[in-house]
Amino acid sequence: MSEDSLQSDAQWYADGGIANSSWSWLYKVGATAALIVVAFIPVQIILFLAWPPPGFQPTSSNVIGWFTLFNKHALVGLLQLDLLLVVDQILSVPIILALYVALRRASESVMAIATALGLVGIAAYLSSNTAFAMLFLSQQYATATTEAQRSQFVAAGQAMLATYAGTAFQVNYVVGSAVLVMTAVVMLRSKLFSKATAYVGILASVIGLGLYVPRIGIFLSVASVPFLAVWNVLIARRLFQLGRPT
Repeated sequence: MSEDSLQSDAQWYADGGIANSSWSWLYKVGATAALIVVAFIPVQIILFLAWPPPGFQPTSSNVIGWFTLFNKHALVGLLQLDLLLVVDQILSVPIILALYVALRRASESVMAIATALGLVGIAAYLSSNTAFAMLFLSQQYATATTEAQRSQFVAAGQAMLATYAGTAFQVNYVVGSAVLVMTAVVMLRSKLFSKATAYVGILASVIGLGLYVPRIGIFLSVASVPFLAVWNVLIARRLFQLGRPT
């Protein structure tokens, strides 16, 4: 996008009665958050390769595997149970708000719905992550003195793993994909973001929903990650531009 085009868009934005400088810090925070999300991706990949996690199915053997990992490397256990995704979800708040402010002129009602759904999805994920609960249970399991006590903590761990991939997680996943599509569609109607950015967002969402395809779902979900990374880089670049005084 040329500098003249950027200036034209900025002038259009100001002419709409929305002072660009009033939201400059939100744009910058949202852009920075998007880049941090991208930076976490290789960290998570390296972590999974260096310390393959125990299984995520709520079986007793998997729970004992997690307890063993937590007792040996507590931080690694927390990261393997998606502690970075918890941070990602928190970072998504300023990203969602920045996109709402930037795109609300194009379709205020759609962006209001997308923003509300996005915040609901974030709350759902935060309630589903059981990393710290598993850490606590692993400590109790390690100090248990009877087999009956250990069995109780294993059963509690199974419940935590079931919660981890349960309803709240699925709500977050589906709602997050819907929010991404809604935002991308509004981008196609806006002068502030390129069509390429919008199409990358739609592709990331559609491919990510392949998670629910039998047998190959997990591979499709992983395949969506590069598109999500590109999406975050593109919106970060544009939000930084919008955050500059006009």
